[in-house]
Amino acid sequence: MKALVLLSAGHSPTTGNPAPPMAELCAIRLASDLGAETTGLHAGPHADAVRPALGHGLSTIRHLMVPAQADVLPVLADMILRIGPDLVLAGNRATGGGDTGLLPYLLAKALGWPILSDAVRLSQKGDGALTVEQALPKGMRRRIHQRFPMVVTVHPSAPAALPYAFGQARRGRIETVAVPPVPTEVEDDLGMRPHRPRARIMRGAVSGGSAADRLKAATASTAGGGGDLLVDPDPETAARAILSHLRRIGALPAP
Repeated sequence: MKALVLLSAGHSPTTGNPAPPMAELCAIRLASDLGAETTGLHAGPHADAVRPALGHGLSTIRHLMVPAQADVLPVLADMILRIGPDLVLAGNRATGGGDTGLLPYLLAKALGWPILSDAVRLSQKGDGALTVEQALPKGMRRRIHQRFPMVVTVHPSAPAALPYAFGQARRGRIETVAVPPVPTEVEDDLGMRPHRPRARIMRGAVSGGSAADRLKAATASTAGGGGDLLVDPDPETAARAILSHLRRIGALPAP
Protein backbone atom coordinates (compact mmCIF):
# COMPACT_ATOMS: atom_id res chain seq x y z
CA MET A 1 0.00 0.00 0.00
CA LYS A 2 1.28 3.47 -0.91
CA ALA A 3 0.68 6.41 1.40
CA LEU A 4 1.47 10.10 1.01
CA VAL A 5 1.72 12.49 3.94
CA LEU A 6 1.16 16.15 3.10
CA LEU A 7 3.73 18.29 4.92
CA SER A 8 3.37 22.01 5.57
CA ALA A 9 5.95 24.63 6.48
CA GLY A 10 5.10 24.91 10.17
CA HIS A 11 7.02 26.36 13.09
CA SER A 12 7.49 25.24 16.66
CA PRO A 13 5.19 27.23 18.99
CA THR A 14 7.91 27.15 21.66
CA THR A 15 11.10 28.06 19.81
CA GLY A 16 9.80 29.41 16.50
CA ASN A 17 12.17 27.11 14.60
CA PRO A 18 10.94 25.36 11.43
CA ALA A 19 9.12 22.17 12.38
CA PRO A 20 6.27 20.12 10.91
CA PRO A 21 2.97 20.38 12.83
CA MET A 22 2.42 17.60 15.35
CA ALA A 23 -0.68 16.28 13.56
CA GLU A 24 1.41 15.64 10.43
CA LEU A 25 4.02 13.76 12.45
CA CYS A 26 1.18 11.69 13.93
CA ALA A 27 0.06 11.00 10.36
CA ILE A 28 3.50 9.52 9.63
CA ARG A 29 3.07 7.29 12.69
CA LEU A 30 -0.35 6.06 11.52
CA ALA A 31 1.02 5.25 8.06
CA SER A 32 3.98 3.44 9.61
CA ASP A 33 1.68 1.36 11.82
CA LEU A 34 -0.15 0.27 8.66
CA GLY A 35 3.11 -0.92 7.13
CA ALA A 36 2.57 1.38 4.15
CA GLU A 37 5.26 2.61 1.79
CA THR A 38 5.16 6.21 3.00
CA THR A 39 6.47 9.31 1.25
CA GLY A 40 6.23 12.94 2.32
CA LEU A 41 4.93 15.55 -0.10
CA HIS A 42 5.51 19.29 0.27
CA ALA A 43 4.85 22.19 -2.09
CA GLY A 44 6.61 25.49 -1.47
CA PRO A 45 9.72 27.54 -2.16
CA HIS A 46 11.89 25.79 0.46
CA ALA A 47 12.02 22.40 2.16
CA ASP A 48 13.91 23.37 5.33
CA ALA A 49 10.74 23.44 7.43
CA VAL A 50 9.81 19.85 6.56
CA ARG A 51 13.31 18.34 6.77
CA PRO A 52 12.84 17.28 10.45
CA ALA A 53 10.08 14.90 9.30
CA LEU A 54 12.79 12.61 7.93
CA GLY A 55 13.78 11.78 11.49
CA HIS A 56 10.24 10.78 12.44
CA GLY A 57 9.81 7.84 10.09
CA LEU A 58 10.07 9.14 6.52
CA SER A 59 12.79 8.01 4.16
CA THR A 60 11.86 10.32 1.28
CA ILE A 61 10.22 13.71 0.95
CA ARG A 62 9.20 14.91 -2.49
CA HIS A 63 9.50 18.69 -2.62
CA LEU A 64 7.53 20.49 -5.33
CA MET A 65 9.31 23.81 -5.79
CA VAL A 66 6.74 26.54 -6.34
CA PRO A 67 6.81 30.25 -5.43
CA ALA A 68 5.43 31.33 -2.08
CA GLN A 69 2.31 32.98 -3.54
CA ALA A 70 1.48 30.24 -6.07
CA ASP A 71 -1.61 28.07 -5.81
CA VAL A 72 -0.40 24.66 -4.62
CA LEU A 73 -3.73 22.85 -5.08
CA PRO A 74 -3.42 21.97 -8.81
CA VAL A 75 0.29 21.16 -8.36
CA LEU A 76 -0.40 18.73 -5.52
CA ALA A 77 -3.39 17.16 -7.28
CA ASP A 78 -1.36 16.55 -10.44
CA MET A 79 1.55 14.97 -8.54
CA ILE A 80 -0.77 12.76 -6.47
CA LEU A 81 -2.42 11.45 -9.62
CA ARG A 82 1.03 10.68 -11.07
CA ILE A 83 2.19 8.80 -7.97
CA GLY A 84 -1.12 6.96 -7.55
CA PRO A 85 -1.19 6.42 -3.77
CA ASP A 86 -3.91 4.50 -1.98
CA LEU A 87 -3.99 6.92 0.94
CA VAL A 88 -3.24 10.63 1.42
CA LEU A 89 -2.81 11.82 5.01
CA ALA A 90 -2.83 15.42 6.23
CA GLY A 91 -3.18 17.45 9.41
CA ASN A 92 -6.62 18.57 10.47
CA ARG A 93 -5.98 22.27 11.05
CA ALA A 94 -4.03 25.20 9.68
CA THR A 95 -0.87 26.34 11.45
CA GLY A 96 0.19 29.42 9.44
CA GLY A 97 -1.21 32.92 9.73
CA GLY A 98 -2.59 32.97 6.20
CA ASP A 99 -3.71 29.33 6.08
CA THR A 100 -7.36 28.30 6.03
CA GLY A 101 -7.21 24.55 6.71
CA LEU A 102 -9.32 23.82 3.62
CA LEU A 103 -6.56 22.28 1.48
CA PRO A 104 -7.33 18.59 2.27
CA TYR A 105 -11.00 19.12 1.42
CA LEU A 106 -10.29 21.04 -1.79
CA LEU A 107 -7.73 18.40 -2.73
CA ALA A 108 -10.21 15.56 -2.19
CA LYS A 109 -12.73 17.42 -4.34
CA ALA A 110 -10.16 17.95 -7.11
CA LEU A 111 -9.18 14.27 -7.03
CA GLY A 112 -12.76 13.03 -6.76
CA TRP A 113 -11.87 11.01 -3.66
CA PRO A 114 -13.74 10.68 -0.37
CA ILE A 115 -12.31 12.43 2.68
CA LEU A 116 -12.53 11.32 6.30
CA SER A 117 -11.62 13.79 9.04
CA ASP A 118 -10.13 13.61 12.54
CA ALA A 119 -8.67 10.10 12.36
CA VAL A 120 -7.00 8.70 15.48
CA ARG A 121 -6.45 5.09 14.35
CA LEU A 122 -6.22 3.25 11.03
CA SER A 123 -6.50 -0.46 10.33
CA GLN A 124 -6.63 -2.54 7.15
CA LYS A 125 -8.27 -5.92 6.73
CA GLY A 126 -6.83 -6.80 3.33
CA ASP A 127 -10.00 -6.27 1.31
CA GLY A 128 -8.93 -3.05 -0.40
CA ALA A 129 -10.54 -0.93 2.30
CA LEU A 130 -9.50 0.93 5.41
CA THR A 131 -11.17 1.20 8.80
CA VAL A 132 -10.85 4.74 10.14
CA GLU A 133 -11.54 5.51 13.78
CA GLN A 134 -12.64 9.13 14.08
CA ALA A 135 -12.47 11.39 17.12
CA LEU A 136 -15.84 12.90 18.05
CA PRO A 137 -16.75 15.51 20.68
CA LYS A 138 -16.82 14.50 24.36
CA GLY A 139 -14.30 11.69 23.83
CA MET A 140 -16.56 9.58 21.62
CA ARG A 141 -15.24 7.51 18.71
CA ARG A 142 -16.72 6.35 15.41
CA ARG A 143 -15.44 3.70 12.99
CA ILE A 144 -15.94 4.04 9.24
CA HIS A 145 -15.08 1.42 6.62
CA GLN A 146 -14.01 3.06 3.34
CA ARG A 147 -12.43 1.67 0.17
CA PHE A 148 -9.26 3.12 -1.34
CA PRO A 149 -8.25 5.68 -2.51
CA MET A 150 -9.10 8.38 0.01
CA VAL A 151 -7.89 11.47 1.85
CA VAL A 152 -7.71 11.34 5.67
CA THR A 153 -7.02 14.18 8.09
CA VAL A 154 -5.42 13.26 11.42
CA HIS A 155 -6.60 14.46 14.83
CA PRO A 156 -4.02 15.69 17.39
CA SER A 157 -5.16 12.98 19.83
CA ALA A 158 -3.83 10.26 17.50
CA PRO A 159 -0.91 8.14 18.80
CA ALA A 160 2.21 10.20 19.43
CA ALA A 161 4.75 10.66 16.66
CA LEU A 162 7.68 8.30 16.36
CA PRO A 163 10.76 9.46 18.30
CA TYR A 164 13.24 11.55 16.35
CA ALA A 165 16.14 9.46 15.05
CA PHE A 166 19.19 11.46 14.01
CA GLY A 167 20.68 8.66 11.92
CA GLN A 168 17.46 8.14 10.01
CA ALA A 169 17.20 11.88 9.39
CA ARG A 170 20.69 11.87 7.83
CA ARG A 171 19.90 8.85 5.67
CA GLY A 172 16.65 10.33 4.41
CA ARG A 173 16.57 12.36 1.23
CA ILE A 174 14.58 15.22 -0.21
CA GLU A 175 13.80 15.02 -3.92
CA THR A 176 13.18 18.48 -5.36
CA VAL A 177 10.95 18.65 -8.42
CA ALA A 178 10.59 21.89 -10.37
CA VAL A 179 7.01 22.37 -11.49
CA PRO A 180 5.44 25.22 -13.46
CA PRO A 181 3.77 27.61 -10.99
CA VAL A 182 0.05 28.23 -11.11
CA PRO A 183 -0.89 31.79 -10.13
CA THR A 184 -3.42 32.19 -7.36
CA GLU A 185 -6.83 33.13 -8.69
CA VAL A 186 -8.12 36.30 -7.02
CA GLU A 187 -11.67 37.48 -7.54
CA ASP A 188 -11.72 40.92 -9.14
CA ASP A 189 -15.37 41.69 -8.39
CA LEU A 190 -14.87 42.32 -4.70
CA GLY A 191 -16.77 45.31 -3.39
CA MET A 192 -16.70 47.55 -0.35
CA ARG A 193 -19.58 48.42 1.92
CA PRO A 194 -19.98 50.55 5.03
CA HIS A 195 -19.32 49.01 8.40
CA ARG A 196 -22.44 47.47 9.89
CA PRO A 197 -22.67 48.03 13.64
CA ARG A 198 -23.24 45.03 15.84
CA ALA A 199 -26.67 44.41 17.27
CA ARG A 200 -27.25 45.91 20.68
CA ILE A 201 -27.53 43.54 23.60
CA MET A 202 -30.89 43.66 25.32
CA ARG A 203 -30.96 45.05 28.81
CA GLY A 204 -31.21 42.33 31.41
CA ALA A 205 -30.03 39.59 29.04
CA VAL A 206 -28.30 36.65 30.72
CA SER A 207 -24.69 36.38 29.53
CA GLY A 208 -23.54 33.31 31.46
CA GLY A 209 -24.73 29.73 31.67
CA SER A 210 -25.56 27.35 28.88
CA ALA A 211 -27.54 28.13 25.74
CA ALA A 212 -30.59 26.48 27.30
CA ASP A 213 -30.30 28.74 30.37
CA ARG A 214 -30.06 31.87 28.23
CA LEU A 215 -33.04 30.81 26.12
CA LYS A 216 -35.08 30.09 29.25
CA ALA A 217 -34.23 33.48 30.71
CA ALA A 218 -35.10 35.27 27.48
CA THR A 219 -38.44 33.54 27.08
CA ALA A 220 -39.29 33.95 30.75
CA SER A 221 -38.81 37.71 30.52
CA THR A 222 -41.30 37.98 27.68
CA ALA A 223 -43.78 35.37 28.80
CA GLY A 224 -44.28 36.65 32.32
CA GLY A 225 -47.27 38.86 31.52
CA GLY A 226 -47.61 42.57 30.90
CA GLY A 227 -48.08 42.22 27.15
CA ASP A 228 -51.05 43.06 24.96
CA LEU A 229 -53.12 40.52 23.07
CA LEU A 230 -54.14 41.81 19.65
CA VAL A 231 -56.71 39.87 17.67
CA ASP A 232 -56.74 40.61 13.94
CA PRO A 233 -55.31 44.13 14.29
CA ASP A 234 -54.79 46.51 11.40
CA PRO A 235 -51.18 46.86 10.18
CA GLU A 236 -50.60 50.24 11.84
CA THR A 237 -51.80 49.03 15.25
CA ALA A 238 -49.68 45.86 15.01
CA ALA A 239 -46.59 47.87 14.04
CA ARG A 240 -47.07 50.26 16.96
CA ALA A 241 -47.43 47.33 19.38
CA ILE A 242 -44.23 45.68 18.06
CA LEU A 243 -42.24 48.92 18.34
CA SER A 244 -43.54 49.48 21.85
CA HIS A 245 -42.49 45.99 22.91
CA LEU A 246 -39.01 46.33 21.39
CA ARG A 247 -38.48 49.64 23.22
CA ARG A 248 -39.72 48.10 26.46
CA ILE A 249 -37.18 45.24 26.37
CA GLY A 250 -34.34 47.56 25.31
CA ALA A 251 -33.90 46.34 21.73
CA LEU A 252 -34.73 49.82 20.37
CA PRO A 253 -33.93 53.23 21.85
CA ALA A 254 -36.72 55.33 23.30
CA PRO A 255 -38.25 57.86 20.87
